[in-house]
Amino acid sequence: MNLPDGLNNQKKIRPVIVIVGPTAIGKTALSIQLAHVYDAEIVSADSRQIYKYMDIGTAKPTLQDMDEIPHHFLDILEPGSDFSSGTYGKQAREKIISLQKKDKNVIVVGGSGLYIKALLFGMISFDKKDDSIRTELVNRLSKEGLPKLYAELQKVDPELANRFSVKDTQRILRGLEVFLISGKRLSELQKEEEIPAPFKFVQIGLEMDRAKLYERINKRVDIMLEAGLVDEVKTLLAKGFDKTNALNAVGYKEVIDYLSGECDFDRMSELIKQNTRRFAKRQLTWFRKDKSINWQSMQVGTPIFNKIADLIQNS
Repeated sequence: MNLPDGLNNQKKIRPVIVIVGPTAIGKTALSIQLAHVYDAEIVSADSRQIYKYMDIGTAKPTLQDMDEIPHHFLDILEPGSDFSSGTYGKQAREKIISLQKKDKNVIVVGGSGLYIKALLFGMISFDKKDDSIRTELVNRLSKEGLPKLYAELQKVDPELANRFSVKDTQRILRGLEVFLISGKRLSELQKEEEIPAPFKFVQIGLEMDRAKLYERINKRVDIMLEAGLVDEVKTLLAKGFDKTNALNAVGYKEVIDYLSGECDFDRMSELIKQNTRRFAKRQLTWFRKDKSINWQSMQVGTPIFNKIADLIQNS
């Protein structure tokens, strides 16, 4: 990834606090508490919260929280818009540097592993496109189906394919497109010329007993459904976003299946819970590979604020 202009010699100020971990573990609540303590602004690293109209299913901060603490990279795009991890990394770095120039503390919070990687460690941006190749892939998608293309991606770039699900149309097509254009695997290109962030940071990973986390996930899904998740999806469909990759997210695709008559309400609810638990497991697997993360327990009674303060002081 290329650094934004003028950042190479940017003075490094206080460390950026980066909070990561699986969905439903309490990242948002902790980040808001810390933002009050450190008088900080929050930069979201969530690949679905960037989209407008997707509030309940992505567990966005409340309007009150956003009024009290400035948040960035929330509600910035229409659900049909493309926004790569490389683009996020570049823009988020620019935002953090601009905030630090104003003598602001910054907290990054999110569970999107590629976003965090691009922000902190860099990710090469492969900008080449070929309309004829993309058209061919789209035609094949229509004729052969997404599972066939996913199986092909597994053969040419298994590392990339294993990062996302068989239903992630946008990433599957892009992975195949890059390979057909360059003859190189996108997973390999992403490892080249990585430039670390031009600011100090301390990463904090949140963990808890697996059974307790799954209990929190199940309860949150119930709350989302009570809060109107089905109506939120109906609104998105009415706006014409039914074919967008954004709605392939857990919680949205299951509601779409319910509205299409493929399952009843109870089955939909159970599928959201089941798929969210699987998603949380994948997130933990991803973040466990990063040895720079300081893991902290979210169990009741754990003095997490004191531990975080010590980490920041010693970073």
